[in-house]
Amino acid sequence: MSRPRTIISVGGGPAGLYYAILAKKADPSRRVVVHERNGPGDTFGFGVVFSDATMTNLAAADAESHAEITNSFSHWDDIEVHWKGAVVRSTGHGFAGLGRRRLLTILEQRALALGVELIHGTEITDVPALAASVDLLLGADGLTSSVRTAFASHFGPEIDHRPNRFVWLGTTFPFGAFTFYFRENEHGLFRVHAYRYEAAASTFIVECTDHTWRAAGLDATSEIETIAYLERLFAPELAGHRLTANRSIWRSFPTVKNARWHHDNVVLVGDAAHTAHFSIGSGTKLALEDAIALHEAIEHADDVAPALAAYESARRPGVDSTQRAAQVSLEWFEETERYRDTAPIEFAFNLLTRSLRVTHANLARRDPAFVALVNSAFAIRAAEHARIPSVVPAPPPMFTPLRLGGLLLENRVVVSPMCMYSADEGTVDDFHLVHLGSRAMGGAGLVMTEMTDIAADARITPGCAGLYTDEHVVAWRRVADFVHRHTRAKLGVQLGHAGRKGATRLMWAGIDEPLAEGAWPLVAPSAIPYRIDGQVPREMTRADMAAVRDDFVRATYRAADVGFDLLELHAAHGYLLATFISPLTNRRTDEYGGALANRMRFPLEVLGAVRAAWPADRPIAVRISACDWAPGGLGGDESVEVARLLARAGCDVIDVSSGQTVAGGKTRYGRLYQTPFSDRIRREAGVPTMTVGAVSTWDDVNSILAAGRADLVVLARAHLYDPYFTRHAAAEQGQVLDWPMQYPLAGYAPHGGVR
Repeated sequence: MSRPRTIISVGGGPAGLYYAILAKKADPSRRVVVHERNGPGDTFGFGVVFSDATMTNLAAADAESHAEITNSFSHWDDIEVHWKGAVVRSTGHGFAGLGRRRLLTILEQRALALGVELIHGTEITDVPALAASVDLLLGADGLTSSVRTAFASHFGPEIDHRPNRFVWLGTTFPFGAFTFYFRENEHGLFRVHAYRYEAAASTFIVECTDHTWRAAGLDATSEIETIAYLERLFAPELAGHRLTANRSIWRSFPTVKNARWHHDNVVLVGDAAHTAHFSIGSGTKLALEDAIALHEAIEHADDVAPALAAYESARRPGVDSTQRAAQVSLEWFEETERYRDTAPIEFAFNLLTRSLRVTHANLARRDPAFVALVNSAFAIRAAEHARIPSVVPAPPPMFTPLRLGGLLLENRVVVSPMCMYSADEGTVDDFHLVHLGSRAMGGAGLVMTEMTDIAADARITPGCAGLYTDEHVVAWRRVADFVHRHTRAKLGVQLGHAGRKGATRLMWAGIDEPLAEGAWPLVAPSAIPYRIDGQVPREMTRADMAAVRDDFVRATYRAADVGFDLLELHAAHGYLLATFISPLTNRRTDEYGGALANRMRFPLEVLGAVRAAWPADRPIAVRISACDWAPGGLGGDESVEVARLLARAGCDVIDVSSGQTVAGGKTRYGRLYQTPFSDRIRREAGVPTMTVGAVSTWDDVNSILAAGRADLVVLARAHLYDPYFTRHAAAEQGQVLDWPMQYPLAGYAPHGGVR
């Protein structure tokens, strides 16, 4: 077989039409047919959105259709956010709006001019037979794809219908920016996504929760009644303009994914293969870019089968990335009620950076005035909370102070606890002095020790650090004295008990693998091993709990003697305290198991005892796994309640992590993948948070803080790679950090200016 000579697209949307254009343009002798179930011009929706980058891709693929599209669209650079009576505007975003009917007309005319056969008003009933009759069959037939259905066993589709409701409307109001309205009435909070796509025509998408939709009675309204309700609600914004309908029914957004996009000579493109929420405006963009990528793969291969495999291999990473961004974005709009108490400037920044694709630095390039306003508002709040004078001009958020109890941190960067497995019977040595001392010299506001165990039988491995003998105190005091004498960093200790994950080999000898010899007995809330081949722990008695609590208290007194500035309890990652909290690992039937209040009883008992032993002016943190990433595990509302209970018991800040509770957990890793948990806990539990997980740049740090997603940002690998991460971040952002007196030249740039 060679390159396809006969090509049929089932579906005449943007993906099917655009691929037909490119295929026919590349080889006019081919027979290219597009079947569209709807009649000519019979479509739904109003405007579609392209970024400037998308337009560049279209120009390279087909200059003729690009020229027509460019002549038809409305271009804007600004985004407006209307929140609590304030209007926040940001510029430099570069979008283009175009009517969906106009786009399809342009593509259809271009396809016809090239000799593509367009057949409207036909429903394909036998997809396998059609596939057998052609060289290449495109499933470009959208959300309800008959092609995907016909070969579902091969494509492996997954469709997730999201909980929010939305309706797609139009209006004659001529928006001058991409506009977000948020209007609350007695029924709930309504969100609007609006943009102009023609001189006197705009898209007006209204979204709300299912609860609000039902409370307003919109679940029982006609299209006309829906419009009447929304025109009353948004009368001030519409300023006399009317809303218009076009198959405007309330629906829930379907997130479509497929395990595979191709089978034999059949391939899925556009919404048939994947969807991306309208809040990032990428559905049509993805469809057109699918067509471009498929065309390139077909034209560079000698056969259809390897071409389709190459298409999917090359295209999937970009689509997966877009879908991850879309997922974060749609979840933000599903949970907007969480931000009710947020000031307009922070709310707008949080909205603009919700998908993680737009960042603090990116916005600073687009709109420096807006970011200066964001920085100023953040710095003023930080200074007020820290009870110190504010700095003018305002520094980036990461270089603002934070007060936790009686502790003042000079910046918001934290060196994460990272086990080094290099202690001798719990005693740290020169390795730890250099390891932690160099990171304190590197400028971080807070440096955390690795998990430091409260007893010999509380260790993960024989190489874990401890704080259960006087010798340990002496060794740790060397580290603390160095940090306090030579740096401005604060030093925190993380106290923990490994529980059922103890008595394992050093990381480099086999992470989580049981010791071949010399293992010590393990305890846990329930007699469930972490791994199938692991040691079965003894279910703890009340006497065991009292002994462990007392070990925590003794370690706390020792930590105070060392001079640590902050103490953190490790109640995450499947270690002892975490296994009490998670329903996956706590199967007890007494007062320490069952409902969350019972599962929290022992961790709260430990926290209360530690709080009583720890100096009152020094803060306590607790690290939790906010999501177990396993069916039936901790997550959602329960993790918020965990944080509330800990805060009431004396915790000053929640260190929000996730996962590692059970060996079979399926963590969805990705950039800043744990930050949404921190954001939710911070706002709903009303407690300061630290966020950790795949944070690697100072831009990410600033973005997290400015959006209010955490109060401190914890970095691990970034500090292993660069102990001076914070100093380098300061230099790149024009900030000055004090250097140790032994480095008098470090603060001067080669040209003589102070850095």
